[in-house]
Amino acid sequence: MIDAAFAPKFLFLYGFIATALIVHYRGNARLSFTRQLTDHSTFLAPFNCLLYLFSAVPNRPVLEVDDFPELKILSDNWETIRDEAVALRQEGAIRASDSYDDLGFNSFFKTGWTRFYLKWYEGELPSARTGCPKTVALLQQIPGIHGAMFASLPPSGSLVAHRDPYAGSLRYHLGLVTPNDDRCRIYIDGEPYSWRDGEGIVFDETYIHKAINDADTDRIILFCDIERPMRNRAARAYNRFFSKYLIGLSATKNVPGEHVGALNRGFKYVYAVRRKAKALKAYNRRLYYALKYALFGGVLYWIFLT
Repeated sequence: MIDAAFAPKFLFLYGFIATALIVHYRGNARLSFTRQLTDHSTFLAPFNCLLYLFSAVPNRPVLEVDDFPELKILSDNWETIRDEAVALRQEGAIRASDSYDDLGFNSFFKTGWTRFYLKWYEGELPSARTGCPKTVALLQQIPGIHGAMFASLPPSGSLVAHRDPYAGSLRYHLGLVTPNDDRCRIYIDGEPYSWRDGEGIVFDETYIHKAINDADTDRIILFCDIERPMRNRAARAYNRFFSKYLIGLSATKNVPGEHVGALNRGFKYVYAVRRKAKALKAYNRRLYYALKYALFGGVLYWIFLT
């Protein structure tokens, strides 16, 4: 029999496990169980399942662009946006971070992916206003877009299969400079989509997705995070609070001197530990995984059984 003092903790534990399983089995594509166990989407599963429950759009991997009429101003002006993106690329401004201050996308830089931020929640980016004022002005006309960037993927570039951690947003891609070739594609819950100049797609980035460019030219897109529409005022407030006070802390810079959020300021210290862990994994995989899961189990024990 469970002691009454521990009952709330066990209820929370069972709820956490149930929501983690929902996230893991959601859709047709999934991570391996061991990878999902320590993936960031597992730890955010209780929050995300509430968002799925009160979502005002269908819980499916790909959504209809026409259901987001506010985005039409972007597709109508895609050539203007493209011209500013091309100018930034020629200047070398669409690039990887030169320091460990972009935790959300740090792993992508290793396989060629680069970016230039246009907007990130409440953060100001003077470099975006200077370098692409027309695109920034267009984005300001759509309050539901919290984050936006130009994202480039070179020939032979790829992004590994992953889930984005937080379900409070949906992802919009608008093709700007693409190979217009099926060899340059993204897989969303196992289904391929090939970017085309001037064409857009909206999808739920908390489904497994990955990308590869097997074509001969770069792919540049406008990449936006759109606030997930919610069924009622309380759910909208919950989503906006979480976005502002957590996701907003992941702001980073295009150029020195711009604001870097607290999560990214601390990431360089976390990554130093991670480098040590990677060295241990290369030296002895069994020891690495034994310590990793012992640490994970110890944290759960401390939370729920002490």
